[in-house]
Amino acid sequence: MGNIKVSSENLDFYYSDFKALEDITMDFEANKVTALIGPSGCGKSTFLRCINRMNDLIAGTRVDGRMTLDGENIYAQGLDVVSLRRRIGMVFQKPNPFPKTVFENVAYGLRVNGLKDKALLEERVEESLKGAALWDEVKDRLNTSALGLSGGQQQRLCIARALAVEPEVLLMDEPASALDPIATQKIEDLIHELKKNFTIIIVTHSMQQAARVSDKTAFFYMGRLIEVDSTKQMFTKPKNKQTEDYITGRFG
Repeated sequence: MGNIKVSSENLDFYYSDFKALEDITMDFEANKVTALIGPSGCGKSTFLRCINRMNDLIAGTRVDGRMTLDGENIYAQGLDVVSLRRRIGMVFQKPNPFPKTVFENVAYGLRVNGLKDKALLEERVEESLKGAALWDEVKDRLNTSALGLSGGQQQRLCIARALAVEPEVLLMDEPASALDPIATQKIEDLIHELKKNFTIIIVTHSMQQAARVSDKTAFFYMGRLIEVDSTKQMFTKPKNKQTEDYITGRFG
């Protein structure tokens, strides 16, 4: 086992009376990509949002069990959720740039965190755009609206925005589902690069994508974790019949 970055233990999650996740226990290794797969509505995105407490924003939800970051329970009383979300960045399914310039999109989180030094802001914005493999395409357009970028560029901009505050973990909720094949390939290549510096957890509805980008794959079904293993093992010799049926396309 590598170095465990994030871990869930006997995690249950409720939307008021509906139990959306049941008894999820799994570890996420540092500098690895873990893919969460399974049919729509099986709890993948809900689980992803438990990791940075995004579900806290929905009324009537509650969590039982533990979720830890570097061994610390993130649901402990008094935990600073703002600083947690700085450590655990998130990229959503649809690119959601702010209606601001390219520069201001990336600088946003830095400014919120109190960075005022202009030179340092410029340096961090450039680094983040380079990190998201977008710098060469936008370096002459930093002061134009981010809404003028293509969908694929907007998604990489959202990745740059997440990277700017130097998180340790990056959550990606179907980051390429709204993109064409070429833009998708760029995002996938980027994920390979990013795992050198980040722990990445990605929800994907594409089995091919999970097979291409992840080191480890977890199969969710009806709010339960059915199986988790190395991606190679999962896609060649899954231990569970349900996993095999899903991966071979017999249901889902």
